[in-house]
This record gives sequence, structure tokens and C-alpha cells, in this order.
Amino acid sequence: MAPHSSPERSLKASLRAEALARRDALSPEARAVGSLAAAETIAAIPQLAQAPLVGAFWPIRSEIDPRPLIERLFARGQRVALPKVTKQGLVFREWRAGEELVQGGFGLSEPRDDLPPLDPTALIVPLAAFDRAGQRIGYGAGYYDQAIERLSQNGPVLTVGIAFSVQEIERVPAEPHDRPLDHLVTETGPVPLRQS
Repeated sequence: MAPHSSPERSLKASLRAEALARRDALSPEARAVGSLAAAETIAAIPQLAQAPLVGAFWPIRSEIDPRPLIERLFARGQRVALPKVTKQGLVFREWRAGEELVQGGFGLSEPRDDLPPLDPTALIVPLAAFDRAGQRIGYGAGYYDQAIERLSQNGPVLTVGIAFSVQEIERVPAEPHDRPLDHLVTETGPVPLRQS
């Protein structure tokens, strides 16, 4: 059930729609080149290199593509988990190169249900819009906010937001439950985060 409406939610909805329209307007070539550039930057984050299991995602629509990053993680011996949307929230399951994915809701490609759920200690986080305080606007369902909160109960979780630079906005109308990301990366490199 969707949380009650608020001025923040309606503002977020319009900011989300504007940022996604800018993202959709990027050419396929710009998206491919940008995804490779972002992968190089993210792979160089020292804390990410220390995570034994990284939660990533499979791209949908015009999202920046994390698959070049996943290839780099595999190449240096790291394991990768992909999310499945369930009624209880996101469940992460390990994915190995070449394994078949199954069609999930929202047009998502997800790991098979018979794989055991695992808890990553680092997450590559998709987003619709972001600001320089490290706040993000997701797609509106709160799945990643809930997942980060749940995973953080086991210990620190490194969060790396990944997007195109056209998705930056001046200020995300953050709500009390919103947590800033540890890192934000676009095709132009790391986004310098200001302290809020």
C-alpha cells in the first residue's frame, strides 16, 4: 500500500519524471559510453574492492548499465548478487556470469527463486534523480531504502549510487527515512558530495 500523499511526495514525483525524461533523451551510444566510464570509476573505489559480495542490478529502460561494472567485479574475484522484488522487499541472490535470469515484475530480470538469499555488504544503487548531498529519488516504491535499512542491521553497508549526470537536480526533498548514499558516480566521474 502506498504511503499517504505529501507535498514532498508530489514534488519528488515531478522531479523524478523530469530527470527520467532527460535520461531517456540520451542516445544509446552516449548511454553505452557513459556506462563504461562509470564502471571504471566505481571499480576504483577502495571500499568496494574489499566487499566479498556486491549487490548490483540488471538495467531496465534507459538506466545506466551496471553490467560493465559487474564484469570488472567478476574479473577480480568478487561475487555479485542481484535483487528480486518480493512482498517482503528486495531479496538478493547470487548471480554468476552466464546464468539465465528470469522475468520479474516491473520488466526486471531477476535470479532464480531456488537460489539462497544472501546479504551483500555493498550495494550498487539505481536511481531516478540525485543531488550533491548524496540523496536520491528512486522509482517511488521505497525498495532500496528498505533494503539498505535491513542490510545495515548486520553491519555497515557501502552504498554507491550510479546514474547519468543529466539526472542531477538541485535538491532532493528528503524525508526522515531517506539515507544519503556513501558515493555517487556518473559518466563524468565521482560526484563530490557536500555535507548536508
